[in-house]
Amino acid sequence: MAPTFAISLFFVYGYILWTAYFSVSASRMMPNYTFVGLENYIRLWSTPRWFVAVENIFIFGPLFVLFSTVIGLLLAILLDQRIRAEGVLRTVYLYPMAISFIVTGTAWKWILDPGLGIPKLMHDLGWTSFRFDWIVQPDYAIYCLVVAAVWQSSGFVMATFLAALRGVNDEVINAARLDGASLMTIYFKIIIPIVRPAFITVIVLLTHLAIKSFDLVIALTNGGPGYSTELPSTFMYSSTFSRNQIGVGAASAIMMLATMAAIMVPYLYSELRGDKRDA
Repeated sequence: MAPTFAISLFFVYGYILWTAYFSVSASRMMPNYTFVGLENYIRLWSTPRWFVAVENIFIFGPLFVLFSTVIGLLLAILLDQRIRAEGVLRTVYLYPMAISFIVTGTAWKWILDPGLGIPKLMHDLGWTSFRFDWIVQPDYAIYCLVVAAVWQSSGFVMATFLAALRGVNDEVINAARLDGASLMTIYFKIIIPIVRPAFITVIVLLTHLAIKSFDLVIALTNGGPGYSTELPSTFMYSSTFSRNQIGVGAASAIMMLATMAAIMVPYLYSELRGDKRDA
């Protein structure tokens, strides 16, 4: 275990520390290790484009996590009823997760294109008043990212919850049925509280995916129209590699890390503390 641990320590946490130092250095087009304090953070929070990215992640992130969790949980409950063709349905639901976000973004870009996808199909079918052009509307394009991301990730959430549901002791369910509990009561009052650790896994992974979303944005909207669908990850990339502002890009990366820590650490602490109380 020691070599693997050492490699992980260097390439993960070592580069986090290196990025943190870049964020307080004078690096621009090339690395410059001169210490400048919080200058890059001040420049970052003085950039209107960064505020758009922050606003977008607080729209995209919660909606993505919420809808993926709810849809995945409902699909898992459906498959947990031992329905026919479960294997086929499970494969269909999981298939989107098998493809990359680049492919997902490209496919949904075609689907949502007003001149090519769903709007054109509706017009060809005679519904000429149909209009769905969110992808070219600056105020609504961010929701197209949510739709595509939820479509891809719900199957993974379903698989996680289904594995947890299948691990619940049948004696507990049978006892509840003997007491006259309805199916909805059994799931929402008994089973779901039992599989609470699965929610931790799902929320942590989905939050991680939301904050680091990059390829989906590039493929689907490329940050547009304009920069209305800019996310912190795309801002970081463009600042570092397109606008030659390594220091500002590193500062934005550290802000992303701090945001995820601020969201996840209290949640994990409360859940682990609750588990200790239960024990």
